[in-house]
Amino acid sequence: SVAIAPAATPGVAGATAGAPSLKLERVNDSRCRVGAVCVWAGYISYSFALTAPDGTTSNFVLSDSMPNASPSVTQNGLTFTLTGVEPQAVPAKNEATPDYRVSLRVSNAPSS
Repeated sequence: SVAIAPAATPGVAGATAGAPSLKLERVNDSRCRVGAVCVWAGYISYSFALTAPDGTTSNFVLSDSMPNASPSVTQNGLTFTLTGVEPQAVPAKNEATPDYRVSLRVSNAPSS
């Protein structure tokens, strides 16, 4: 398995020596802000870059609300699952963009 920080903020990577590193690249929050008038509810998604010890990088997106996305994905023999996100509440329409944090569970993918 890979060790990463319990919670990641955009631009922060987590890894241990000789293990893959995982970086939260970006948060896309298109949810309708409190007090705004919107034609759709929107969603929040988290884009990650996984760099293997050999330097190859793969990208994936996790979301529990984005169409055609999943809160869990398997990459390079590891399964990444969303376990917590902050803030969970949608900000108000005039509020500054919040500092996002996301927690993941990382486990070895079952062999086929």
